Amino acid sequence: MTSSWGYTKGDGPETWLEKFPAARGPRQSPIDISTSNCVNAEHLSQRPLRIAFGPNAVRSVVNTGYGFKVNVDGEGSELAGGPLQNKYRVDQFHFHWGRDDTCGSEHTIDGQCYPSEVHLVHWNSEKYASIGEAVTKDDGLAVLGALIKVGKEHQELAKLIDLLPSIKYKSDQVSFTDAFELMSLLPGNKEYWTYEGSLTTPPCNESVTWFVFKEPIEMSSDQLRAFRELCSYCQCDDCPDDEFEGKILLNFRPPLSVGERVVSECTF
Repeated sequence: MTSSWGYTKGDGPETWLEKFPAARGPRQSPIDISTSNCVNAEHLSQRPLRIAFGPNAVRSVVNTGYGFKVNVDGEGSELAGGPLQNKYRVDQFHFHWGRDDTCGSEHTIDGQCYPSEVHLVHWNSEKYASIGEAVTKDDGLAVLGALIKVGKEHQELAKLIDLLPSIKYKSDQVSFTDAFELMSLLPGNKEYWTYEGSLTTPPCNESVTWFVFKEPIEMSSDQLRAFRELCSYCQCDDCPDDEFEGKILLNFRPPLSVGERVVSECTF
């Protein structure tokens, strides 16, 4: 059976169950966070989340065919505290978005979706030798998720968005040499929800401790529109005959069942 996947009718999330066994598991992501069902976990506030990034960490920006990924030099970075028992190192960040500004986030809050969501992917560098090993382990990954609402232009992200025309097609890649403040991708208020989940893209490994911040960050509608100009195919290939006409118009997985899981919240 083919392992190809995407977000069109022919290869979208509803087909992943057939192709990727992990996608049928009990701790899949994303989820709808029902705030009335969250457990206020006091022990989390007693173990503050420690987030640190190295200077000039961004290395390159690449069109993955499903979106774009920003590769990060994780040396000197650290994510620890809260529910985490080890130290984690940042590896990359990427975005999810929708056809327009009415949808696009993967996590929803009490049924409300946002236009976009950024994921900063970390791996358990204290316990495992590489992210390739960590992604297969229950405690291998930790992802910081920030919801994005339409508002003022995000000045720091403008540095990356200016490069998107250079990576219009799948596999296009550009180096990034400017300074970039990774902390600008996170809200000032670090209160969060956390739960045990999975990758939101195939192979959907159930290896992620999720952190979804309560406060969204902002981008302008024009900045989000630039995401939708990216193409899902290589420049040397024919434009695919799909409903998106080769554009990456959306790339989010709809929320899945929370099941027996508990979503904890950390408040200050």
